[in-house]
Amino acid sequence: MNDVNDSRATAWRCFEMPLGVMRAEEDAQGITSLRFVDGPTGESGSGADGRWLADAEAQVREYFAGTRRTFDLPLSLSGSDFQRRVWHALMDIPFGETRSYGDVAAALGNPGAARAVGMANNKNPVLIVVPCHRVVGSSGRLMGYAGGLERKRYLLELERTLANRG
Repeated sequence: MNDVNDSRATAWRCFEMPLGVMRAEEDAQGITSLRFVDGPTGESGSGADGRWLADAEAQVREYFAGTRRTFDLPLSLSGSDFQRRVWHALMDIPFGETRSYGDVAAALGNPGAARAVGMANNKNPVLIVVPCHRVVGSSGRLMGYAGGLERKRYLLELERTLANRG
């Protein structure tokens, strides 16, 4: 993941996934956004087809098909230092496992920052690739997800099922 990036997306693409339409955006350094979108979206736009958009789509398709557990995409994410530290920590949560907001805060060396971890999770611009869906409440209860709790539940169940198969 690159350092702070203040440039705007230079290309974007929308594609249908099992949980709805996703929109990927990129700039000159990498993927800047991957989100679920509602409503009419078109297929692609804003500049050229993009350097990494096809790879992003292919890798997300492989994830949903159960053949990919980690992603190999350049990321160009804008956020505060703390947000970027949280997003890096999220990528350390193994496929098929969950951590609490407090667990992530403790891993960052700041065990009292569970609420701040939740706020950073909420600002994660690259869903699935930066697996904020793997963070749950301390009781194991599903807490907020930018894509909606039903999608979070689906993603966690998909990963648990695949992880149990080996």
